[in-house]
Amino acid sequence: ASLGKMREAVKSVHERSGKNSVKIFFDMLYCAKKYGAGYYDYQIFAFYNLTKEQRATYVTRLISKKFNTFMNDYDYAHFLENKDEFNKLYKDYIGREFVQLQEASKEEVEKFCSSREYIFCKMQDLECGHGCERIKISDYKSFDELYKYLTDKGFCTIEDNIEQHEALSKLYPNAVNSMRIITVLDKDGVAHVLYIVQKMGLGGSIIDNNCLFTPVDPETGKIMYPAHSGDTFKGIIYTEHPDTHVKLQGYTIPYVKEAVEMVLKAATITPQIRYVGWDVAVTPNGPIIIEGNTYCAHDFWQLPPHTPNKIGMLPTLKKL
Repeated sequence: ASLGKMREAVKSVHERSGKNSVKIFFDMLYCAKKYGAGYYDYQIFAFYNLTKEQRATYVTRLISKKFNTFMNDYDYAHFLENKDEFNKLYKDYIGREFVQLQEASKEEVEKFCSSREYIFCKMQDLECGHGCERIKISDYKSFDELYKYLTDKGFCTIEDNIEQHEALSKLYPNAVNSMRIITVLDKDGVAHVLYIVQKMGLGGSIIDNNCLFTPVDPETGKIMYPAHSGDTFKGIIYTEHPDTHVKLQGYTIPYVKEAVEMVLKAATITPQIRYVGWDVAVTPNGPIIIEGNTYCAHDFWQLPPHTPNKIGMLPTLKKL
């Protein structure tokens, strides 16, 4: 916690709501004590517009941390967090070929690269797309030059570049626009889908993290609401994608039911990790899993544009 950042949050809430800054400050302190809500929670969930009963339904920062700790045995997290281990354990669901650079010979890497126009490269333990690169093979004069770059950078895995379904390319063509599907295992080990959001790239980005996102109906595959900025503090709302101008609300994402069925199966492979956020791409032939995240951000389930009834996700979590 930072007093300076809290002051900035108070200022932002004052500008948005017009309410007295002193009252906001003390209300923030109250919400931290009563609901485990940080000043960022207070700001992005618009606690200043909620009743006490509504505030009590939100998964706040403290509740999210406690829930993660309760649900996941982090001695087993490496199966999802390490890219090489993940690809091996979940190979039936990832839908692409890959090579582990630390294990493969130079000849095996050359064979993999020689038959591909692009490869996608990942670091071992990084997340949120950090360190990822999409490489065009022909940009290198020789394989030796490419191989030196791959090894010097310290990539752990090179994979097929995912070809996404045309419906997703229509939304945004420069990145694989993935769904984040959150699953939980109940006390009997039965998997449930908690929530789905469709993520989209923006402004030339080759990944979809921290760009745009919006909830998806798991039954119909339709986008339910306008999109929210990936930076949740900005609070920017988009009725259409600013790059492609596709109208978002009501747009249908293909293969959503199949994606739900797939992650419900995948969720049982490492039952010690009972709470996972799956990044799922949709290809022309169906859904595939990009990765599983053992720590799910709590903010993008409960933002004001996506909660018209002003009810958070805590009742759903408790029920499951």
